[in-house]
Amino acid sequence: MTIDVRQAVSSAKNHLNQIIDLFGYIDDIRLEEIELSSDKKSWFITLGFHLFNSPIDKQKNSLKKETGIPNLANLLNPTEREYKVIEIDAETGDLKSIKIREL
Repeated sequence: MTIDVRQAVSSAKNHLNQIIDLFGYIDDIRLEEIELSSDKKSWFITLGFHLFNSPIDKQKNSLKKETGIPNLANLLNPTEREYKVIEIDAETGDLKSIKIREL
């Protein structure tokens, strides 16, 4: 039985969340792209997020969200979005790979 697109996205997010601490501190995870391979054996799910080097960086960014006021550090050094392509097995929902998505 093949998993559907919603299950593939959910699986990709779950796999990313399981290893999120290996990347640093991640915030604002968003679905960016979805692709089913031509042989229908893999889903390629692109997730975008902000990556912070430390919990302090993340706290500075959350202040902006809470107050609506960007702090000076964020204006001078905004974090760019990072993108990962997560390959999910279309039959099982298992993780096959996580790769950097180049723009």
